[in-house]
Amino acid sequence: MSEYDPPPKMSEHDSSPKTSEHDSSPKTGSGMKTARLVIASIASVYVLASLFLMFEARGRIGKLEAAQTATAATQEKLNQHLDSTDSTMRASTDALAQTLGMTGRQLDERTAQLQQQQKASEKEQKEQIDGVKTEVGSVRTEVGSVKTDVDATKSDLQGTKNKLEQTVGDLGVQSGLIAHTRQDLDLLRRRGERSYYELTLVKGQVPARVSNISLQLKKVDPKRSKYTLNVVADDRVIEKKDRTMFEPLQFYTGRDRGLYEVVVFTVDKGKVSGYVSTPKEMVAQAQ
Repeated sequence: MSEYDPPPKMSEHDSSPKTSEHDSSPKTGSGMKTARLVIASIASVYVLASLFLMFEARGRIGKLEAAQTATAATQEKLNQHLDSTDSTMRASTDALAQTLGMTGRQLDERTAQLQQQQKASEKEQKEQIDGVKTEVGSVRTEVGSVKTDVDATKSDLQGTKNKLEQTVGDLGVQSGLIAHTRQDLDLLRRRGERSYYELTLVKGQVPARVSNISLQLKKVDPKRSKYTLNVVADDRVIEKKDRTMFEPLQFYTGRDRGLYEVVVFTVDKGKVSGYVSTPKEMVAQAQ
C-alpha cells in the first residue's frame, strides 16, 4: 500500500471501541472483597461483645449464687437457733408447769387469765385516776369560787371600814371610827384615842348624866330606827330630832369647845342604847 492510498474504511462494528469481557472483572472482585471484610469485622465485633456480655453475666450470676448460698446458710442457722430457742422455751414452760403442778394448756389458760386481770386492774386504776382528776378539778373550781367570795368579802369589809373612817356627823364634821356593837366599843376603848361612855336612855325619864353632859330621850320609832333626844350642855338644851342609828350626833361643849359625839347602835321600844365619845382633855377638865 502506497503512501497515498486512503485508509481502509472501518465498518459500523469497527467504530465502537472494543472491550473484552475481562475488563470489568477486577473492579467487581475488589468490591466483593471489601464488603466481605466489613461483614467479617462487624461479625467479629458482635462476637466479641457477646462474649464480653456472657462473661460479665456469668460473673454476676456467680456472685448472686454465692450470695444466695450465704443467705441460705444464714437462714438455716437462724432456723436452727429458733428451733433451739423454741425447744428451750418449751422445756422451760414444761418445767415450770411441772413445778406448779399444771399442764402446758393450764399454764397458758392461767397466763391469759392473769393478763385479763391485769388489764381489768389497769382499766379500774385509770377510771379511779380520772375520777380523782375530776374531783380535783371540781375542788379547784370551788376553791376559786371561795377565793372570789373571800376577796369580795375583803373588799366589802375594806369598803365598810373606809366608810366608817369617813363618817361625817350631823354637824358635817369628819368623825372617827364608829362602833356598831359593844365589842366594837371595847376595841375603840383599847385604841385610847378618845374616851367612851356607854349609855341606855329610857323614854320619859329625867336627863341622864354622862361625863359632863346630860341626855334625855324624847321620842322612839323602832320601825324606822329613828329617835329624838335632848342634849343638855353648858346650861343650854340642844334638840337632836329624828336621828338614825349609827349617825354621830356632834356638838361642841366645854371651855375649849371640844367635839362630843353621841352614837346609838340599838333602837328598841321605849329605849335606846349607845355611847358618848369625848376628847381626852375634856375628860380631865370634867374631873
